Amino acid sequence: MRGLLFGLLLGVSVIAMVGCGETKEQKTTMDIKDVPPDIMKVAKEKLPDVAFDTAWKKANGSYEVRGKAKNGKVREIDIRPDGTIEEIE
Repeated sequence: MRGLLFGLLLGVSVIAMVGCGETKEQKTTMDIKDVPPDIMKVAKEKLPDVAFDTAWKKANGSYEVRGKAKNGKVREIDIRPDGTIEEIE
């Protein structure tokens, strides 16, 4: 019983120290005016009612652009450098 408890405690400790294998994605904040025009064009075409105000460049070269829709909802779009969309939230 003592060995089982020790093994369980050791396992939980290792997981807590190492984490669950998730890595935080690296992003660099940038001014919205510095986002390439082609990227902004795609963002505005896909989310026309959004006033974009925040942008990041990801480590993989993609852009994340965020803004607020007319209804107040925060919207976000991730766009690859070639203009393809990764995700819309």
